Amino acid sequence: MQFEGSRFYRVKAVAEMFDVSVNTIYRAIESGRLDAMKLGEGKGAVRIQGEALNHYVEQCSQAAYEAFVTGEESLSGELADNEQGSAGEVA
Repeated sequence: MQFEGSRFYRVKAVAEMFDVSVNTIYRAIESGRLDAMKLGEGKGAVRIQGEALNHYVEQCSQAAYEAFVTGEESLSGELADNEQGSAGEVA
């Protein structure tokens, strides 16, 4: 999966592309694993640059590979969080 580096994506669109909940994407942002920017004041609007998404996918792929090679099931917690926390959830 490759994202256009200079384009900005909405959190909901990213969640749909990855087939995860919106909360999973927000957790990745809050933990610092996924860079994002907030536009406006108050609640504002969160946007994620394609370059940040490409970096995030690379990190997740590397973690998955290492987990496979070492036999450990540690994918930075994000896939496990999604599987446990969003059963039946609609994004």
